[in-house]
Amino acid sequence: MADLEVSFNSPQCGWMSIGFTAGANEFHTTTAHAPHEHALTELLTVLADLLDRDKPAFTHVLRWNRDPEEFDFVFHKAGQNAKVEIVQYPTDEREAAEREIVFFYEGAINEIARAFHETFAQLYADRHTDEFEFNWRQPFPAVEFANFESKIEKMRIV
Repeated sequence: MADLEVSFNSPQCGWMSIGFTAGANEFHTTTAHAPHEHALTELLTVLADLLDRDKPAFTHVLRWNRDPEEFDFVFHKAGQNAKVEIVQYPTDEREAAEREIVFFYEGAINEIARAFHETFAQLYADRHTDEFEFNWRQPFPAVEFANFESKIEKMRIV
């Protein structure tokens, strides 16, 4: 499968443009800072957990929204590989019959971690210039990013 590319652009007015690409498989959207106000923090925690050898397998569902659409970012870890699925629901009712998988990637955990690290490192580097806290209406999840980054460096992924 093609390499994973992840982009989270600087937030504006409580919204952030995000994108996922793996070969011909692409998904781009905007996401809101609320009501799932801990989505970035939770995402960084899940990414750190992917790199944790003491957690060889798990599934984690992270909720996020666009309003009115809702998304589940589903991470399945199995050994050194993982799957990333993005499931879209047309409303916040999250009816299973109306859901659609809009992006799927399966590959080595190191590749997934590297792709997410690149975009989070850029967000972190630009957080003051882009007035991240003001524009996202929440602080940058610096503690969770530092934890994720330390695991990246420990595993020499970067």
